[in-house]
Amino acid sequence: MIDLSGKSAVVTGGSRGIGRAIATRLATQGADVAFSYTGGAAKFGGSRAHGGDEPRPTAAKDTVSAIEALGRRALAVQADVADPESADALIKAALEAFGKVDILVNNAGITRDDLIMRMSLDDWRSVLETNLFGAFYCIKAVTRPMLKAKGGRIINITSVSGQAGQTGQANYSSAKAGLIGLTKATARELASRNITCNAVAPGFVLTELTKDLPENLQAQLTERTPLGRFGTAEEIADAVAFLVSDEAAFITGQVLAVDGGLVMM
Repeated sequence: MIDLSGKSAVVTGGSRGIGRAIATRLATQGADVAFSYTGGAAKFGGSRAHGGDEPRPTAAKDTVSAIEALGRRALAVQADVADPESADALIKAALEAFGKVDILVNNAGITRDDLIMRMSLDDWRSVLETNLFGAFYCIKAVTRPMLKAKGGRIINITSVSGQAGQTGQANYSSAKAGLIGLTKATARELASRNITCNAVAPGFVLTELTKDLPENLQAQLTERTPLGRFGTAEEIADAVAFLVSDEAAFITGQVLAVDGGLVMM
């Protein structure tokens, strides 16, 4: 059984969807969890990355409650990881709350889909800055404390779009492909200090965003997936929980596809 007792984790974009499933799964296995979220600013748990004093969003509040119901400590930090100062503040908040960061899961991401000829430069830039630059900023912020601790686990959530490309997603596919390169470079650079870095590449997953897709499109996507169904956020979280565990101590620099066989490489 995966045991993360005594560990502390940071999950970016952890208030909903795959990020929330990861945060609660890590807590289920015994870890204390800090997570970032965007939207209305909030201040609770003793810290925030930036923003004012509006009430914390329901999704973040619900995730905190879910983690605490499992008997673990939870910290929600309003942060836009595309901003290096916010990314740094997120890691510092977790260090202040828990004393260490054993696990970093870079999950935060956005989409701004369009064909290349119509894609605005702002939409190109914003997706790269959040999905790729944000992961780099968080890794950079956590590297020094992990080096001092002589150990750590870093997981980057990439996508089948980064492995195979996707029409209308030049920005998203580029960012997710970049995450694979970042994963491998990080793994090589930090391996000597017992820090592993791996990536998880989800396929089509049922989330709040995909459940409202037209039925004909859902049928097309299901048909393209050899296992004949969408995945679940919990199945992505299962893969992450394994890769951050002691059972995966000899695995680094790898991309684990959790996609029902959609992309076979």
